[in-house]
Amino acid sequence: MKHSDGFDARRLRPRNASNWRLRLRLGAGLAALFATFGVLLTMAGTATLLGQPAALGPLNESPGAASVFIVIGLLLLCFGVMLWRRCRRRLRRPSDLSMAPHLMKKRD
Repeated sequence: MKHSDGFDARRLRPRNASNWRLRLRLGAGLAALFATFGVLLTMAGTATLLGQPAALGPLNESPGAASVFIVIGLLLLCFGVMLWRRCRRRLRRPSDLSMAPHLMKKRD
């Protein structure tokens, strides 16, 4: 027995493409910049702890400031990588109707 009283076929059709692709690409680029800046800050802090304090000039002459730069750099790196992965995942997601393979009609 079929129940078609609450069915609307227009919901199954793909929606019009919006400018989300451009936003996601810009987000991925910004995330890559965050990750790069995080790596650079981490390297500058590590260089100061290893005895080369000229990495950022007078900003990180003490070991305390160097460890703060390492922590901030690692946090920026993690945030950038997570944001980049999320943007790339949404860019690669199909926007059309997709059915689970086990629901398709079996061909013998």
